[in-house]
Amino acid sequence: MPHVVTQPCCGDASCVFACPVNCIHPTPDEPDFATAEMVYIDPVSCVDCGACVRACPVGAIKPHTKLDDDELVFMELNALFHAGSDAGNGLESATRPAQAPVPPVVRVPEGTSLDVAIVGAGPAALYAADELLKQRGVRVTVLDRLPTPHGLVRAGVAPDHQHTKDIGRLFAQIESQPGFAYRLGVEVGRDVTHDQLLTSHDAVVYATGAPADRQLGVPGEGLPGTATATEVVAWYNGHPDHVQAPLDLQAERVVVVGNGNVALDVARVILSEPDELARTDIADHALAALRQSAVREVVLVARRGPAQAAFTVPEMVGLLHHRDIDVVVEQRELLGGDDQKSALLRDGSVPVVDPARRRVVLRFLAAPEAVIGDDVVEGLQVVHTSLETRADGAVVAVPMQEREVIATSCVLRSVGYRSTPVPGVPFDPALHRIPNIDGRVLAEPGGELLPRTYVVGWAKRGPTGFIGTNKSCSLETVNALLTDVATGRVVPAGRPRPVLHDGAALDRADWLLLDVHERRAGREQGRPRRKVVDRLAMADVVRTAKAAR
Repeated sequence: MPHVVTQPCCGDASCVFACPVNCIHPTPDEPDFATAEMVYIDPVSCVDCGACVRACPVGAIKPHTKLDDDELVFMELNALFHAGSDAGNGLESATRPAQAPVPPVVRVPEGTSLDVAIVGAGPAALYAADELLKQRGVRVTVLDRLPTPHGLVRAGVAPDHQHTKDIGRLFAQIESQPGFAYRLGVEVGRDVTHDQLLTSHDAVVYATGAPADRQLGVPGEGLPGTATATEVVAWYNGHPDHVQAPLDLQAERVVVVGNGNVALDVARVILSEPDELARTDIADHALAALRQSAVREVVLVARRGPAQAAFTVPEMVGLLHHRDIDVVVEQRELLGGDDQKSALLRDGSVPVVDPARRRVVLRFLAAPEAVIGDDVVEGLQVVHTSLETRADGAVVAVPMQEREVIATSCVLRSVGYRSTPVPGVPFDPALHRIPNIDGRVLAEPGGELLPRTYVVGWAKRGPTGFIGTNKSCSLETVNALLTDVATGRVVPAGRPRPVLHDGAALDRADWLLLDVHERRAGREQGRPRRKVVDRLAMADVVRTAKAAR
């Protein structure tokens, strides 16, 4: 097999467009490249040209001769979804989906001068900036309440997934384009209003994501000892708002409600050998705390069964091949199904707990009912469930009579995200996102269009998809904005680049100085970077670097 995809799909689809022989596809039942959890290379059609390797923004594609031992399983996975190959084991032919369509890009009239503010500096914001800057005469100012850009790529991707963070190199290329500007450390509603942005720009695009967690809605959810997986992720990634440890690392067992990729990340990071994490960009305070951790077991609780598990196959493959962590499924009778996730757990999980090793325990068919404890967490009460298939084909968990308490002093919830309102911007409280049609913001759900205001990313569509999913999402919104310019709904004022009176905001040059500092400090310890996590310290780094010039 010439080339192999070794990571979950980022959704960028650059590899697909680069392939000259159309041999990269999602699985047959996932025809949408933007939402597929992985793409696969046909080992028969691949001509070993390497175009996909150069195109992939996260370095996920390798020649089969350069696979590490723990990546060999991906060679089998790649072959599995392509009929006709020897490794496909004679699977019946399946109609392959067509390549991802390339939406037409709307062009603005010659001579147009357009200033756009983008609120948020994560992947959705930067993909939108990239599409806008492909037009002549467009200038983009990207604002973010944090003093650092890149959103979840910096503060959400697990530190031991440095390959995923490689997409930062693509972001750096976007930032370097003429017409791009940063105003970091600026919050809408605190430092500047929506109306002020509209006054100084021709249009505003909101890319504010989904920073809040969904609630479980069970008694005891707010007891000391409860937290969210998002807070843990932010803590070990050095988010400046989450420097204090949100979980009890002296507990031998941590219980996480949910079994998606974020839950797996949290379990893997807090159970990993600290010396291994010391080679990553994990925050110094988190690394120091994990060196003192007593956690030996993380239990992931889910209402439904293995076939309905929220984790993606590539993420579980990575956990199953982790040399320091066992994966345990005590309900092994549930692993008899012929679905891919059940088969993966049946073959890769350990049948018996080894008390000498750290472990992730997957607990299925258990719905959280209450967090138990008087003043602090003492356990999680769950009710056993059974599965029923509804008329529409959905598999749902139905509570039964049997209950139990899983003893623990630390309960984390990891059951999804939701957007929060931005002051001065409409918000749909039912759907937890900014109401819109194709990225055009509505004055209220189902109402009229709000002038010159747009939305992209999770704030637009909800917390779905992968990093690169934002590429197609952003293109749709940018096309809507440019169509409005071309048809006269948005009339550019032709003014010079506006200057926001935002005090201590950091610009792109400041960010580059901080970035260089973090990378240099990291290299001194054999790490990709050492993050500065305090806002004042960030400002000091920038000020010192400028003075040294």
